[in-house]
Amino acid sequence: MLAGLATGLVGIPALAEPVVEIRMRSVEGGAHVGFDPVGLLVRPGTTVRWIIEADVHTTTAYHPANDDHALRIPEGAEPWDSDYLVNPGDSFELKLSVEGVYDYFCAPHELAGMVGRIIVGRPTGPGSRPFDYFKKDSTKANWKSVPPAARTAFPSLEEIMRKRLIPWPG
Repeated sequence: MLAGLATGLVGIPALAEPVVEIRMRSVEGGAHVGFDPVGLLVRPGTTVRWIIEADVHTTTAYHPANDDHALRIPEGAEPWDSDYLVNPGDSFELKLSVEGVYDYFCAPHELAGMVGRIIVGRPTGPGSRPFDYFKKDSTKANWKSVPPAARTAFPSLEEIMRKRLIPWPG
């Protein structure tokens, strides 16, 4: 979905950068939670808008700035943490400009496997590496690994590249 028209060169309209939406879902009284879509391929410069439908959620980058989580977004990309989104319709937006893989999670539901993956352009960077790529680096000894339930919830990079959008299986 496009945000509308923006002005390019004088007198020549240009399309604005696209905006995509990801729903933060919860079913069965919060027993099953997820981001929908869970996997997404976008172009650099795309704005992502997370919208809460039910329950309390966050969208939080896997990044050491967020409670020492392992780095799983591109080096040079700004980490984010939406803080708690509580009311249906609450949202958080972020423009993704640095190419690579962006892995993120919901703080209260990470252990339940509420994670998402966005590929911006090409699948490069820390998010394209094995989950424990940093373990042998003593300077990263305080980084937290991605929990097992979260690891299994991520769609593969190949599947995202092939299908472009992976819906939440919930």
